[in-house]
Amino acid sequence: MSTFNTRCPSCAGVNRVPVERVSESPNCGKCQQPLLDGAPIEGTERNIEALLASDQPVVIDFWAPWCNPCVGFAPVFSDAATERAQNVRFVKINTEIEQNLAAKYQIRSIPTVMVFKNGQRVDVINGALPKGQFDQWLNQAITK
Repeated sequence: MSTFNTRCPSCAGVNRVPVERVSESPNCGKCQQPLLDGAPIEGTERNIEALLASDQPVVIDFWAPWCNPCVGFAPVFSDAATERAQNVRFVKINTEIEQNLAAKYQIRSIPTVMVFKNGQRVDVINGALPKGQFDQWLNQAITK
């Protein structure tokens, strides 16, 4: 059985999730809160393939902690994740830690946001947007 580790958005505890059970909305083993709903998931090389295999659209924010626009955009991304928790999965990938993923997805500037459906990239945008513009772009990207 293949698994991946993900950090709980509520208590920050690390949980091992079987890939086969991602669609079952797993709960944290420590605090029993949902692992994959309501907050962006920490994307890694170990879990990205399982996350992209979701039936839901997946929105990935490629960012870095030293990037001021990335830090400023984080609340906008988190708000969108909370608002769309039932329909869309949100993932944040720290390009400083996950350099292989940044190379794989050819990240040249940050923040870069990509939307995937059925494992395929359907749209990408570079740069931080205000909430209204991000919502508008996201609505269009998800319907592609």
